[in-house]
Amino acid sequence: MSELITIDEFRRLDLRVGEVTSCEKVEGTDRLLKLTVDLGTETRQLVAGIARHYETENLLGKQIVVVCNLQPAVIRGVESQGMLLAAQDGQVLGVLTPDRRVQNGSKIS
Repeated sequence: MSELITIDEFRRLDLRVGEVTSCEKVEGTDRLLKLTVDLGTETRQLVAGIARHYETENLLGKQIVVVCNLQPAVIRGVESQGMLLAAQDGQVLGVLTPDRRVQNGSKIS
C-alpha cells in the first residue's frame, strides 16, 4: 500500500472530465500520443504513453479524466498541459472514463 494522504491533500488535485477532440502519434516514438482535450472552458494538449494500447481513432470523442493542475512538461518536444488517468494490470491498460456522459469540465470529487 502506498503512503496515505489527508483529505486536504486530495482536495488539492484538480481532476476534471474532458473530451478528446484530436489525437495523433508523436513523431519518433511508438509509445506516445498527443491529444487535444476539450475541458469545457478551455482546451488542453496532453502527451500520454498509451499508443501501444489505443488507436488514435478509438480515442476521438471519448471522455477521459484529466489531472488539470499538474505542472506542464515538455515530452519529446511536445508540451503536455496535464495528465490523463489510466489503470494498468500487467499488459492491459484502460483509460479512466465516466460511466455516463457528463458536461466537459465537470469536476471529479
